[in-house]
Amino acid sequence: MWIASVASNIGTWMQNVAQAWLVYRLTGSSLLLGVVGFAGQIPVFLLAPIGGLAADRWNRHRIVIGTQIVSMILACFLAILTLLHIVAVWEIVVLAALLGAVNAFDIPARQSFLIDMVGREDLMNAIALNSSMFNGARVIGPAIAGILVASIGEGWCFFANGVSFIAVIIGLLMIKVAPHERAGHGSMVEHIAEGFAFVRRTRPVRSLLLLVGIISLVGMPYLVLMPIFADQILHGGARALGLLMGATGFGAVMGALTLAARTGVKGLARIAGISAAGFGVFLIIFGASKFFWFSLIALVPVGFWMMLQMGCSNTLIQAMVPDRLRGRVMSLYSMMFMGMAPIGALFGGALADRLGVQVTVAIGGLASVAGAAWFWFQLPKIRVEARRLIVAQAAAGGEPAEMSAQAVED
Repeated sequence: MWIASVASNIGTWMQNVAQAWLVYRLTGSSLLLGVVGFAGQIPVFLLAPIGGLAADRWNRHRIVIGTQIVSMILACFLAILTLLHIVAVWEIVVLAALLGAVNAFDIPARQSFLIDMVGREDLMNAIALNSSMFNGARVIGPAIAGILVASIGEGWCFFANGVSFIAVIIGLLMIKVAPHERAGHGSMVEHIAEGFAFVRRTRPVRSLLLLVGIISLVGMPYLVLMPIFADQILHGGARALGLLMGATGFGAVMGALTLAARTGVKGLARIAGISAAGFGVFLIIFGASKFFWFSLIALVPVGFWMMLQMGCSNTLIQAMVPDRLRGRVMSLYSMMFMGMAPIGALFGGALADRLGVQVTVAIGGLASVAGAAWFWFQLPKIRVEARRLIVAQAAAGGEPAEMSAQAVED
């Protein structure tokens, strides 16, 4: 799964960069960049609860295979439109929205599928290695896309992404896993409401999800605005865009490897709060820079702290949630992680039209620091309950309670 996903994620990041540059080349509008970002991610916010229920009710393995096949078809269709020089912005918006709908099912199923593959005892390392793969592709994909876009155009990036799905589909078909515990009988509304109710009454999970949502809403729009930074602020064009996105990915890989090196969950909540603050500080520094190499260097810690914050939150939430609710709770994680980003992208694009991209990104950095301060204030109130939940779920997964308690303490 890991090896096959490397090729697929490189292709995905190539498409992300090429699509952003295509929209910017066709329109030159920061607002329309925000609109495309909104269209691509708002379906995750709207449909993720249904996707989470599907991950709890149905075979997660088959869901992920299905989402990869549909994603491949959409990438190939965008490639054809672009290579034939008949692509329009509205078509990009529609295809981005369709891919977002696919991701609403793919992300909860994929996140929940990790524990089916490796078991609870290796879950934190699996999440970290999965993130390192995703962000390693984030280094390589944009760099390749920058070269290809500048030399032969965006359409070939979309085509390469479509071909890359073949590897992950073959890898998924080779995997054999034991069936997971399915959600019980009942209506769809009752099952979705059960997931929301668990989060509402579980303060540690709720606080972590809110922190992820804050960072995605106010901090992540800088990615949507990156083509404008590359062209208008740093005067580097498509190649600069690839390098800037790659620098963020490089920092994220370092963050993922840092998380993978850990063996216990103690201190992860504290690291999540520190990481949110670090992300905001370096985002402010990046927004203020007008020099390419300084901006490139500033984006490395931006990616590092972002990855640590998201990875720590993901690990802690998965450690606290019962397996029968895993898909639904991870769908809410998807809503906060990817679902809030389009709202931020739309708002950020509109704000950048009025105030400029540098001021917009700096405001997002300040708001991220404020979110980190709020979460830090919550920490003393959630530690005891978080420890109890982690011990209970470790015991339910077959690990002796005294061993899991020791893992929390260590």
